[in-house]
Amino acid sequence: MRKLTRLLALLLCFFAFAEACGEGYAEGGITMARPSTTGALHVEGAKLLGQNGEAVQLKGISTHGIAWFPQYVNAECFQAFASWGANLVRLAMYTGEYDGYCAGGDQEKLKALIRQGVAAAKQNDLYVIVDWHILSDNDPTTHKEEAKQFFAEMTAEFGDDPSILYEICNEPNGGTSWGTIKAYAEEVIPVIRENAPNAVILCGTPNWCQFIWEAAADPITDFDNLMYTMHFYAGTHKDDLRNAMREAVEGGLPVFVSEYGLCDASGNGALDLESTKAWMDEIDALGISCAMWNLSNKDESSAVLQPSCTRTSGFSDGDLSGSGLWLRDMLKNWSGT
Repeated sequence: MRKLTRLLALLLCFFAFAEACGEGYAEGGITMARPSTTGALHVEGAKLLGQNGEAVQLKGISTHGIAWFPQYVNAECFQAFASWGANLVRLAMYTGEYDGYCAGGDQEKLKALIRQGVAAAKQNDLYVIVDWHILSDNDPTTHKEEAKQFFAEMTAEFGDDPSILYEICNEPNGGTSWGTIKAYAEEVIPVIRENAPNAVILCGTPNWCQFIWEAAADPITDFDNLMYTMHFYAGTHKDDLRNAMREAVEGGLPVFVSEYGLCDASGNGALDLESTKAWMDEIDALGISCAMWNLSNKDESSAVLQPSCTRTSGFSDGDLSGSGLWLRDMLKNWSGT
Protein backbone atom coordinates (compact mmCIF):
# COMPACT_ATOMS: atom_id res chain seq x y z
CA MET A 1 0.00 0.00 0.00
CA ARG A 2 2.86 2.36 0.86
CA LYS A 3 4.48 1.63 -2.52
CA LEU A 4 1.20 2.41 -4.30
CA THR A 5 0.80 5.64 -2.34
CA ARG A 6 4.37 6.65 -3.18
CA LEU A 7 3.81 5.88 -6.86
CA LEU A 8 0.62 7.93 -6.92
CA ALA A 9 2.45 10.82 -5.28
CA LEU A 10 5.18 10.69 -7.92
CA LEU A 11 2.61 10.65 -10.70
CA LEU A 12 0.83 13.64 -9.20
CA CYS A 13 4.13 15.52 -9.04
CA PHE A 14 4.83 14.68 -12.67
CA PHE A 15 1.44 15.90 -13.87
CA ALA A 16 1.71 19.04 -11.76
CA PHE A 17 5.06 19.76 -13.40
CA ALA A 18 3.66 19.19 -16.88
CA GLU A 19 0.68 21.42 -16.15
CA ALA A 20 2.93 24.16 -14.81
CA CYS A 21 4.93 24.03 -18.01
CA GLY A 22 1.70 24.29 -20.04
CA GLU A 23 2.35 24.44 -23.74
CA GLY A 24 6.05 24.57 -23.00
CA TYR A 25 6.20 20.90 -22.06
CA ALA A 26 7.26 18.27 -24.56
CA GLU A 27 8.97 14.91 -24.54
CA GLY A 28 12.69 14.69 -25.17
CA GLY A 29 13.59 18.02 -23.58
CA ILE A 30 12.34 20.11 -26.55
CA THR A 31 9.90 22.86 -25.66
CA MET A 32 6.66 23.30 -27.61
CA ALA A 33 7.36 26.99 -28.02
CA ARG A 34 4.78 29.75 -28.20
CA PRO A 35 5.57 33.48 -28.01
CA SER A 36 3.21 33.86 -25.04
CA THR A 37 5.01 31.22 -22.98
CA THR A 38 8.50 30.88 -24.46
CA GLY A 39 9.06 34.55 -25.23
CA ALA A 40 12.10 35.86 -27.05
CA LEU A 41 14.28 33.29 -28.76
CA HIS A 42 18.06 33.29 -28.83
CA VAL A 43 20.85 31.14 -30.20
CA GLU A 44 23.54 29.40 -28.19
CA GLY A 45 25.93 27.15 -30.04
CA ALA A 46 23.84 25.13 -32.48
CA LYS A 47 20.65 25.43 -30.43
CA LEU A 48 17.61 27.70 -30.58
CA LEU A 49 16.55 28.51 -27.03
CA GLY A 50 13.65 30.24 -25.30
CA GLN A 51 13.80 33.12 -22.86
CA ASN A 52 14.58 30.81 -19.94
CA GLY A 53 17.27 28.86 -21.77
CA GLU A 54 15.02 25.96 -22.75
CA ALA A 55 15.67 24.21 -26.07
CA VAL A 56 12.86 24.94 -28.54
CA GLN A 57 11.78 23.66 -31.91
CA LEU A 58 9.55 25.54 -34.34
CA LYS A 59 7.44 23.79 -36.97
CA GLY A 60 4.93 25.23 -39.35
CA ILE A 61 4.13 26.46 -42.82
CA SER A 62 5.60 28.89 -45.34
CA THR A 63 3.30 30.93 -47.51
CA HIS A 64 3.84 30.95 -51.24
CA GLY A 65 4.59 34.40 -52.67
CA ILE A 66 2.33 36.81 -50.81
CA ALA A 67 2.01 38.99 -53.93
CA TRP A 68 0.32 36.09 -55.74
CA PHE A 69 -1.59 34.46 -52.86
CA PRO A 70 -2.48 37.32 -50.50
CA GLN A 71 -5.81 35.72 -49.59
CA TYR A 72 -4.11 33.34 -47.17
CA VAL A 73 -2.45 36.08 -45.12
CA ASN A 74 -5.14 36.32 -42.46
CA ALA A 75 -5.70 35.29 -38.86
CA GLU A 76 -8.44 32.77 -39.65
CA CYS A 77 -6.20 30.94 -42.12
CA PHE A 78 -3.26 30.84 -39.71
CA GLN A 79 -5.58 29.58 -36.97
CA ALA A 80 -6.12 26.36 -38.92
CA PHE A 81 -2.41 25.56 -38.75
CA ALA A 82 -2.14 26.65 -35.12
CA SER A 83 -4.99 24.27 -34.28
CA TRP A 84 -2.95 21.41 -35.76
CA GLY A 85 -0.04 22.32 -33.49
CA ALA A 86 2.05 24.62 -35.69
CA ASN A 87 3.96 27.35 -33.87
CA LEU A 88 5.52 29.03 -36.92
CA VAL A 89 4.49 30.75 -40.13
CA ARG A 90 6.87 32.12 -42.76
CA LEU A 91 5.88 35.11 -44.90
CA ALA A 92 7.58 34.68 -48.28
CA MET A 93 7.91 38.00 -50.10
CA TYR A 94 9.53 37.47 -53.51
CA THR A 95 11.93 40.15 -54.65
CA GLY A 96 12.89 39.44 -58.29
CA GLU A 97 9.90 37.61 -59.76
CA TYR A 98 6.86 39.17 -61.46
CA ASP A 99 5.21 41.63 -59.04
CA GLY A 100 8.09 41.05 -56.62
CA TYR A 101 9.25 43.79 -54.30
CA CYS A 102 12.14 44.74 -56.60
CA ALA A 103 10.45 43.79 -59.89
CA GLY A 104 7.60 46.22 -60.27
CA GLY A 105 5.50 45.02 -57.37
CA ASP A 106 3.45 47.39 -55.24
CA GLN A 107 5.91 47.85 -52.38
CA GLU A 108 3.42 49.55 -50.08
CA LYS A 109 0.90 46.75 -50.61
CA LEU A 110 3.57 44.12 -49.96
CA LYS A 111 4.67 45.83 -46.76
CA ALA A 112 1.03 46.03 -45.71
CA LEU A 113 0.74 42.26 -46.27
CA ILE A 114 3.82 41.70 -44.10
CA ARG A 115 2.22 43.80 -41.34
CA GLN A 116 -1.02 41.89 -41.78
CA GLY A 117 0.80 38.57 -41.60
CA VAL A 118 2.72 39.52 -38.48
CA ALA A 119 -0.50 40.62 -36.80
CA ALA A 120 -2.28 37.41 -37.86
CA ALA A 121 0.58 35.30 -36.50
CA LYS A 122 0.58 37.18 -33.20
CA GLN A 123 -3.18 36.74 -32.90
CA ASN A 124 -2.63 32.96 -33.12
CA ASP A 125 0.42 32.89 -30.81
CA LEU A 126 2.76 31.90 -33.65
CA TYR A 127 6.34 32.84 -34.30
CA VAL A 128 6.71 34.47 -37.72
CA ILE A 129 9.56 34.72 -40.24
CA VAL A 130 9.73 37.83 -42.41
CA ASP A 131 11.36 36.37 -45.52
CA TRP A 132 13.24 38.47 -48.12
CA HIS A 133 12.65 35.81 -50.77
CA ILE A 134 15.33 36.12 -53.43
CA LEU A 135 15.25 33.43 -56.11
CA SER A 136 15.54 34.41 -59.78
CA ASP A 137 17.69 37.36 -58.73
CA ASN A 138 20.27 34.75 -57.63
CA ASP A 139 22.68 37.04 -55.79
CA PRO A 140 21.41 38.91 -52.70
CA THR A 141 23.67 41.86 -53.48
CA THR A 142 21.58 42.57 -56.61
CA HIS A 143 19.01 44.31 -54.44
CA LYS A 144 21.11 44.94 -51.34
CA GLU A 145 20.09 48.58 -50.93
CA GLU A 146 16.40 47.71 -51.25
CA ALA A 147 16.88 44.98 -48.65
CA LYS A 148 18.50 47.41 -46.23
CA GLN A 149 15.69 49.92 -46.73
CA PHE A 150 13.01 47.24 -46.28
CA PHE A 151 14.48 45.81 -43.09
CA ALA A 152 15.14 49.27 -41.67
CA GLU A 153 11.50 50.21 -42.17
CA MET A 154 10.03 46.96 -40.92
CA THR A 155 12.19 46.78 -37.81
CA ALA A 156 11.46 50.43 -37.03
CA GLU A 157 7.79 49.40 -36.81
CA PHE A 158 8.18 46.02 -35.12
CA GLY A 159 11.10 46.84 -32.85
CA ASP A 160 12.46 43.93 -30.85
CA ASP A 161 9.19 41.98 -31.05
CA PRO A 162 10.03 38.54 -29.60
CA SER A 163 7.77 36.68 -32.03
CA ILE A 164 9.55 37.84 -35.23
CA LEU A 165 12.53 36.26 -36.99
CA TYR A 166 14.12 37.85 -40.07
CA GLU A 167 15.31 35.84 -43.09
CA ILE A 168 17.61 38.04 -45.14
CA CYS A 169 18.12 35.99 -48.33
CA ASN A 170 15.99 33.01 -49.28
CA GLU A 171 17.99 30.91 -51.76
CA PRO A 172 21.21 32.35 -53.19
CA ASN A 173 22.00 30.47 -56.39
CA GLY A 174 23.50 30.84 -59.85
CA GLY A 175 27.02 30.33 -58.56
CA THR A 176 26.78 33.01 -55.86
CA SER A 177 29.60 32.30 -53.42
CA TRP A 178 29.43 32.09 -49.66
CA GLY A 179 31.88 34.99 -49.53
CA THR A 180 29.40 37.19 -51.42
CA ILE A 181 26.50 36.09 -49.22
CA LYS A 182 28.53 36.65 -46.07
CA ALA A 183 29.54 40.16 -47.15
CA TYR A 184 25.87 40.96 -47.90
CA ALA A 185 24.80 39.64 -44.50
CA GLU A 186 27.45 41.72 -42.75
CA GLU A 187 25.85 44.84 -44.25
CA VAL A 188 22.19 43.92 -43.72
CA ILE A 189 22.44 42.52 -40.19
CA PRO A 190 23.53 45.86 -38.63
CA VAL A 191 20.47 47.52 -40.19
CA ILE A 192 18.19 45.03 -38.43
CA ARG A 193 20.18 45.32 -35.20
CA GLU A 194 19.55 49.09 -35.05
CA ASN A 195 15.91 48.44 -34.12
CA ALA A 196 15.82 44.75 -33.25
CA PRO A 197 19.06 44.09 -31.35
CA ASN A 198 17.98 40.67 -30.12
CA ALA A 199 15.99 39.22 -33.03
CA VAL A 200 17.00 35.87 -34.49
CA ILE A 201 18.26 36.38 -38.05
CA LEU A 202 18.36 33.63 -40.69
CA CYS A 203 21.00 33.74 -43.41
CA GLY A 204 20.83 31.75 -46.65
CA THR A 205 23.64 29.57 -47.94
CA PRO A 206 24.89 28.86 -51.50
CA ASN A 207 23.26 26.71 -54.17
CA TRP A 208 19.63 27.18 -53.10
CA CYS A 209 20.55 26.75 -49.43
CA GLN A 210 22.32 23.43 -50.00
CA PHE A 211 26.00 24.15 -49.32
CA ILE A 212 25.64 24.43 -45.57
CA TRP A 213 29.22 23.23 -45.07
CA GLU A 214 30.58 26.43 -46.61
CA ALA A 215 28.92 28.49 -43.88
CA ALA A 216 30.12 26.00 -41.28
CA ALA A 217 33.70 26.46 -42.46
CA ASP A 218 33.53 30.26 -42.36
CA PRO A 219 30.64 31.48 -40.19
CA ILE A 220 29.73 35.09 -39.51
CA THR A 221 31.43 35.98 -36.24
CA ASP A 222 30.63 39.64 -35.55
CA PHE A 223 26.98 39.12 -34.59
CA ASP A 224 25.02 36.80 -32.34
CA ASN A 225 21.56 35.23 -32.63
CA LEU A 226 22.25 34.09 -36.19
CA MET A 227 21.18 30.85 -37.84
CA TYR A 228 21.96 29.43 -41.28
CA THR A 229 19.26 28.09 -43.56
CA MET A 230 19.26 24.77 -45.34
CA HIS A 231 16.45 23.67 -47.66
CA PHE A 232 15.53 20.20 -48.81
CA TYR A 233 12.98 18.56 -51.06
CA ALA A 234 12.62 14.92 -50.12
CA GLY A 235 12.20 13.63 -53.67
CA THR A 236 15.54 15.13 -54.73
CA HIS A 237 17.72 15.41 -51.65
CA LYS A 238 18.82 12.28 -49.85
CA ASP A 239 21.51 10.98 -47.50
CA ASP A 240 24.39 13.17 -48.67
CA LEU A 241 22.65 16.44 -47.87
CA ARG A 242 21.10 15.03 -44.70
CA ASN A 243 24.55 13.92 -43.53
CA ALA A 244 25.93 17.38 -44.29
CA MET A 245 23.20 18.94 -42.16
CA ARG A 246 23.96 16.63 -39.25
CA GLU A 247 27.70 17.24 -39.50
CA ALA A 248 27.16 21.00 -39.53
CA VAL A 249 24.95 20.90 -36.43
CA GLU A 250 27.23 18.49 -34.59
CA GLY A 251 30.10 20.84 -35.44
CA GLY A 252 28.27 23.70 -33.72
CA LEU A 253 26.51 25.49 -36.60
CA PRO A 254 22.93 26.64 -35.82
CA VAL A 255 20.83 25.38 -38.74
CA PHE A 256 17.23 26.33 -39.55
CA VAL A 257 15.30 24.53 -42.31
CA SER A 258 13.19 27.49 -43.41
CA GLU A 259 11.80 25.60 -46.42
CA TYR A 260 11.24 21.95 -47.29
CA GLY A 261 8.88 19.83 -49.35
CA LEU A 262 7.87 16.22 -49.72
CA CYS A 263 8.25 16.22 -53.52
CA ASP A 264 11.16 17.05 -55.81
CA ALA A 265 13.08 20.32 -55.88
CA SER A 266 10.80 21.81 -58.55
CA GLY A 267 7.99 21.88 -55.99
CA ASN A 268 6.18 19.24 -58.00
CA GLY A 269 6.28 15.53 -58.70
CA ALA A 270 5.39 12.54 -56.56
CA LEU A 271 5.58 12.73 -52.78
CA ASP A 272 8.54 10.73 -51.46
CA LEU A 273 7.26 9.80 -48.02
CA GLU A 274 10.07 7.37 -47.26
CA SER A 275 12.68 10.07 -47.79
CA THR A 276 10.51 12.57 -45.92
CA LYS A 277 10.43 10.29 -42.89
CA ALA A 278 14.21 9.98 -42.91
CA TRP A 279 14.50 13.78 -43.02
CA MET A 280 12.00 14.39 -40.25
CA ASP A 281 13.58 11.74 -38.02
CA GLU A 282 16.92 13.54 -38.38
CA ILE A 283 15.37 16.98 -37.87
CA ASP A 284 13.67 15.85 -34.67
CA ALA A 285 16.78 14.08 -33.41
CA LEU A 286 18.76 17.31 -33.84
CA GLY A 287 15.97 19.62 -32.65
CA ILE A 288 16.01 21.62 -35.88
CA SER A 289 13.17 24.04 -36.66
CA CYS A 290 11.44 23.89 -40.04
CA ALA A 291 8.72 25.36 -42.25
CA MET A 292 7.03 23.42 -45.03
CA TRP A 293 6.49 24.89 -48.51
CA ASN A 294 3.74 26.01 -49.30
CA LEU A 295 0.46 27.61 -48.26
CA SER A 296 -1.48 27.98 -51.51
CA ASN A 297 -3.87 26.20 -53.85
CA LYS A 298 -1.38 26.30 -56.71
CA ASP A 299 -1.58 23.26 -58.97
CA GLU A 300 1.61 21.63 -57.73
CA SER A 301 2.25 18.85 -55.26
CA SER A 302 4.05 21.05 -52.69
CA ALA A 303 0.92 23.19 -52.17
CA VAL A 304 -1.01 22.14 -49.06
CA LEU A 305 -4.42 22.94 -50.61
CA GLN A 306 -6.14 21.32 -53.55
CA PRO A 307 -6.35 23.49 -56.69
CA SER A 308 -10.14 23.26 -56.35
CA CYS A 309 -10.10 24.69 -52.82
CA THR A 310 -11.56 28.19 -52.67
CA ARG A 311 -11.58 28.50 -48.89
CA THR A 312 -9.05 30.63 -47.08
CA SER A 313 -9.76 29.18 -43.63
CA GLY A 314 -11.67 26.34 -41.97
CA PHE A 315 -10.15 23.74 -44.29
CA SER A 316 -11.80 20.32 -44.54
CA ASP A 317 -9.99 17.08 -45.33
CA GLY A 318 -11.20 17.40 -48.92
CA ASP A 319 -9.56 20.82 -49.22
CA LEU A 320 -6.14 19.41 -48.39
CA SER A 321 -3.66 17.97 -50.86
CA GLY A 322 -1.45 15.00 -50.06
CA SER A 323 1.14 17.45 -48.70
CA GLY A 324 -1.52 19.16 -46.62
CA LEU A 325 -2.80 15.93 -45.11
CA TRP A 326 0.76 14.88 -44.28
CA LEU A 327 1.49 18.26 -42.65
CA ARG A 328 -1.67 18.14 -40.57
CA ASP A 329 -0.94 14.64 -39.28
CA MET A 330 2.73 15.39 -38.64
CA LEU A 331 1.95 18.54 -36.65
CA LYS A 332 -0.77 16.84 -34.62
CA ASN A 333 1.50 13.92 -33.75
CA TRP A 334 4.41 16.23 -32.95
CA SER A 335 2.43 18.59 -30.75
CA GLY A 336 0.05 16.06 -29.22
CA THR A 337 -3.01 18.05 -30.31
